[in-house]
Amino acid sequence: MLFTIAWRNVWRNRRRSQIVMISIIVGVVAVMFNDGLSVGMVRQMLDNQIGSHVSHIQIHAKGFNDNRVIQNYVHKPELVERTLEGTPGVKDWSKRVITFGLLSSAMNSSGGLIVGVDERREPEVTSIKASLTKGSYLSGKPHEVVIGQRLANRLKVGIGDKVVGMASALNGDVGSDLFRVVGIFETVSSEFDKTYMFTSLASAQNMLELEGNVVEYAIVIDDIAQVEAVTAELRRKLGADYEVLSYIDLLPLLVAQVEMYGEMMYIIYMIIGLAMVFGIINTMLMSVFERIQEFGVLMAIGMKNSYVFRMVMLEALVLALLGTGIGLAMGSVLLLILNAVGINLSMFTEGLTSFGVGAIIYPRLTIDSVMSVVIIIPATALLGSIYPALKATRLQPVSAIRYV
Repeated sequence: MLFTIAWRNVWRNRRRSQIVMISIIVGVVAVMFNDGLSVGMVRQMLDNQIGSHVSHIQIHAKGFNDNRVIQNYVHKPELVERTLEGTPGVKDWSKRVITFGLLSSAMNSSGGLIVGVDERREPEVTSIKASLTKGSYLSGKPHEVVIGQRLANRLKVGIGDKVVGMASALNGDVGSDLFRVVGIFETVSSEFDKTYMFTSLASAQNMLELEGNVVEYAIVIDDIAQVEAVTAELRRKLGADYEVLSYIDLLPLLVAQVEMYGEMMYIIYMIIGLAMVFGIINTMLMSVFERIQEFGVLMAIGMKNSYVFRMVMLEALVLALLGTGIGLAMGSVLLLILNAVGINLSMFTEGLTSFGVGAIIYPRLTIDSVMSVVIIIPATALLGSIYPALKATRLQPVSAIRYV
């Protein structure tokens, strides 16, 4: 019965109730959009790093991550490969040689990372092949190289031009080789495109005199949510002689940034909620003062203070639930549409690519965002209605009936 009375009371002053509901709807949509945009941007940065080179898990010789020299190559690679083939959750993997070196053309030179990859398996692990804008991917022939567009611009080379790669070989001498550019890629990270060049695994091994040795295994798994479990299983199987690192270990700053944005959203929800509290207090106080005589009559005929209190609280809850429900539906539809089509921010391309995001942002609708809206908005509405409800219960029936 109280809910029915509260529902009718809400619509006795339609304009005021509609204004309050619209403010709640706008607040919910705005905070969901901000949450989705922030989460989408940061997760794109993380996904781009994983997809371009890092992968879900990397395996090296123990100590390689602290001292990234080719002398720390992986011993017993056949053991690693057998382990990868026999571990549930591992989707695909590729072996690599990676070292810092100098790239030179007839016009210029630049420092960068020379990465030798298994040209058959690497496209299943990273997105470099899919990011090609000119030429073709590595075919497995010797002396082929694929470089980033910004590195190509710096070296002033194009498809078919030659570049010289130089790096420290296994014995400490300078290893060098002449490569021909067969492909140019462009990712969403300008720093990545300035730095990386990819050649076949055999070419890199010959240049660095590695004699078939491998420096790194890059692994992708079926479900990224299971990355810690798969990493732990690989560590258990391989033992202490190998370094098994997930993207969480390899990209700690980006992972921390994802978590930081999640914490920041709670602060934004608190600010929105605080603004709502004052709005609800003002609205419900107006409602109480307009109905002082009505409350006096109800108390005079025997309605308990607790019922009056609950009735006012229910009126605020009805407004909050209606506003939250409509706002949640509108915000969810908006985010799902934007997730499909993206937000084109090409005018900020330079800034966004420097962060590794890309010119098109795809906001994301998350369960955390939905649950935060469903819990926080009604809760703040109830909090804001406590004072007006207490004000109504403290009315004296005789004085309230005579109130003009």
